[in-house]
Amino acid sequence: MQFIPVSIRGPLFMIISTGSYLVNDTMMKLATAGLPSYEVLFLRGVAAALWGFPLLFLLGYGKQIPLIFDGHVLRRNLLELAAILCYVVALANMQIADSTALGQITPLLMLVGSSILFGERIGGQRMALIGLGFIGALMVAQPTMEGISIYALLALGNAALSAARDLAGRRVAAEVPGMIVAISAVVVVLIGAGAAHLASERWVMPEARHLLLLAGAGLFLIFGHFFIFMAYRVGPTSAVAPFYYCFTVWAVISGLLVFGQFPNALAVCGILLVVASGLTIVSLDQRKRRLTVVA
Repeated sequence: MQFIPVSIRGPLFMIISTGSYLVNDTMMKLATAGLPSYEVLFLRGVAAALWGFPLLFLLGYGKQIPLIFDGHVLRRNLLELAAILCYVVALANMQIADSTALGQITPLLMLVGSSILFGERIGGQRMALIGLGFIGALMVAQPTMEGISIYALLALGNAALSAARDLAGRRVAAEVPGMIVAISAVVVVLIGAGAAHLASERWVMPEARHLLLLAGAGLFLIFGHFFIFMAYRVGPTSAVAPFYYCFTVWAVISGLLVFGQFPNALAVCGILLVVASGLTIVSLDQRKRRLTVVA
């Protein structure tokens, strides 16, 4: 990681994280054809655990596995569980554009929380650029907001809980490896999804294609968890959070490549606005670092 400039590590990790989550979501969406939502979550968790625990030993973290149950790690990942349970129900009952659009308030909540809890200074320029990124994300999602109901509140709950998760992650001790945090999230969501499935769904026997899709989703889920945690660990919130909007860019790419859905002109303009605001924030951060060094 040392060869990556300090100023771009956080944003780069967030871009990788959102891309990994989107690949996971795409495979999940394909797998939900014929399977209940919480069963899909549970099977994905099993796949992620089967990938993750051998990976921990290969990376030399075997002796640190008990840190999966560290108090700060568990607190972060219980918030992850609450967020994903809200999201799955909202997604099943709303248009995906609407649930995606409501999720775009996560970076804004994250920045406000960081300012209050950790005293991070955001500045007027960054707030304006973050606002532009938010507008760009809405231009991509193009929500209709038809049938606003309890499910919209669940989508907003997902956004708030996701921000709380990332704020809680800031309190995880530096000696806890990011991969331990990622596998802990897998375990917590696996247990929670299993309980939700038993309480509200009937088991449906998955087909071979379901298992293959969920095996892939589980692998990319680990990378998503790892890189979003590391993004906030190595970079300031004001520089990292706006790149959460890249999720909408990856969603357009997935729609184009997997589902044959072509973005319209408004979505293309939104993507350009998201990219431009993100690059400008990185440029401001690099300039600030250079001035600090000179001073």
